[in-house]
Amino acid sequence: MIKLQVIGNLGKDAIVNNVNGKNVINFTVAHTERFKDAQGVQKDRTTWVDCAYWTDRTAIAPYLKKGTQVYVEGTPDIRTYQTQDGRQGASLTLRIANVQLLGSRTNEAGVAPSNTNYQSAPAAAQISQSVPNASDLTEPIDDLPF
Repeated sequence: MIKLQVIGNLGKDAIVNNVNGKNVINFTVAHTERFKDAQGVQKDRTTWVDCAYWTDRTAIAPYLKKGTQVYVEGTPDIRTYQTQDGRQGASLTLRIANVQLLGSRTNEAGVAPSNTNYQSAPAAAQISQSVPNASDLTEPIDDLPF
């Protein structure tokens, strides 16, 4: 068995299709590696992976938006085809077994896009107020419960 794992960003929004009565979510994942060439110049190499997630659980599709960082794993599926000029061609598609959302892409300033819904500041302040200060603890510090 061959298993591939990819972490990268979606190149465009996922599309849900119905093929012969079965649901498939199609999307592409881009993984960019930085490397130095023989002259020591830093370069980027982006590899695009076409993904097909055959599942009845299509509820994840609305979250698979362009720029979202994902982890996908699955098995490679090679498709052969004939080009317009008569030559044989082949493409590699990853048949997804597992997909996990990792986050959203940030802009150059390192800030997430404004359409991302994070916890609001007042709610975060309320949580931090419920945690007692170290000086408020009455139990001995060296008395461990285990």
